[in-house]
Amino acid sequence: MDKHELYLWDLTGYLIVRNVLTAEELAAANAAIDYCQDKIPVGEAGLGSRGSNALKGTGRLEMHGLLELPKPHCEPFRKMIAHPALVTRLNVMCGRYFRLDHGPLIIAGVKGTEGLTLHGSGEPHKPVVAYHHQNGTPYCGGVTVTWQLTDVAEGDGGFVCVPGSHKSRYPMPDGVRTCDDDLGVVIQPPMQAGDVLFFMDGAQTHGTHPWRSENPRRSVLIKYAARDAVRGVPRKELFLPEVWWGEEIVDGMTEAQRAVMYGPGVHHGGVIKPLTVDEDGTVRIE
Repeated sequence: MDKHELYLWDLTGYLIVRNVLTAEELAAANAAIDYCQDKIPVGEAGLGSRGSNALKGTGRLEMHGLLELPKPHCEPFRKMIAHPALVTRLNVMCGRYFRLDHGPLIIAGVKGTEGLTLHGSGEPHKPVVAYHHQNGTPYCGGVTVTWQLTDVAEGDGGFVCVPGSHKSRYPMPDGVRTCDDDLGVVIQPPMQAGDVLFFMDGAQTHGTHPWRSENPRRSVLIKYAARDAVRGVPRKELFLPEVWWGEEIVDGMTEAQRAVMYGPGVHHGGVIKPLTVDEDGTVRIE
């Protein structure tokens, strides 16, 4: 990253790099999405907008598993996960030895697709995605990289954010969260097919506006983390105590003891329960 990119990244919490994909790479990625277009599920309307008037619309279109597509359709996304334009920047943003945490996934949209309420800005504080700066070096535990496969003009919708919110010290107002009264701080940056967007995932306030363009939205999201940060769990069985530690170690443990033996991650689906201590000193599941 040069000094201008570092300045923008630290100041705003996001960075757009133009024209990263070649015409051939862009065509291959779009052909892969064409292949699975009919398989992209449509979510239930309202799950993303959550009662917001500004963000309401039809159900969101999102599909994981792009690396699992048959060849040649998985190849464009294999190239994306360790693309040189990413490596040079993520080495600075997340630190060397960064890792793919989850994705790639396609976020699609047709005219009228609902938005997603704004979230992030460290609410609540999550060390795995927090932003920190020390000794002239930025550090962000979680960075999302978005590859644009179609143009996004001003007012089209899609990705929005509050620049600088990764440094905010006050709670996000409800009107900003829903975009019903965004105080003029929410922006939707225009992008072109082939551009790449980096943003501080959980550290920055971000979400999506409803898709308003007649042309479809196609954004491929890949979420990275520092090597010592874990967010997603790609296969749910991996974090089970008997898998993470081994059956011979956890055999015979109490429920409370097993609760601290799960593997790392923040998307356990409610399986992990917090512990509490009773007045008599008994440790139990809360």
